[in-house]
Amino acid sequence: MSEPAELLSGLALGAFRLNGQFLQVAEELARPAGMTAAWWQVLGAVLHEPLPVAGIARVMGMSRQGVQRIADLLVERGLAEYRPNPAHRRAKLLQPTATGRESIAKIIPGHRAFAERLVTALGPEDAKNCLETLQRLSSTLDHL
Repeated sequence: MSEPAELLSGLALGAFRLNGQFLQVAEELARPAGMTAAWWQVLGAVLHEPLPVAGIARVMGMSRQGVQRIADLLVERGLAEYRPNPAHRRAKLLQPTATGRESIAKIIPGHRAFAERLVTALGPEDAKNCLETLQRLSSTLDHL
């Protein structure tokens, strides 16, 4: 196998493992709030501004159908609601309810504590470098 092919395989496998690790951490952080990582991810995407399901899917790198299922569940459980979208009659906007915001607020202390542990273990400079490298990799993949 060529060196570029080996690097691509290593990057992909590393990203898949990292994704699994972050999902496991997110599940543990979301559990005390009665949520799942996926619910937290979708609800978190609309905390600052309501978005249509397709917009959430784009921002989160998820399938539109997957986001739709989660959004419907969040609405059913009273954690989010659909609002009219002035830009598109059929694509309603999802926004959190007060209950949804309270659920997210329950996650914040654990999130903050884990973030402190992670950044302390990596060191602030290495943590920033990791973030920049991941952003660059993602941007390059989008471009290609």
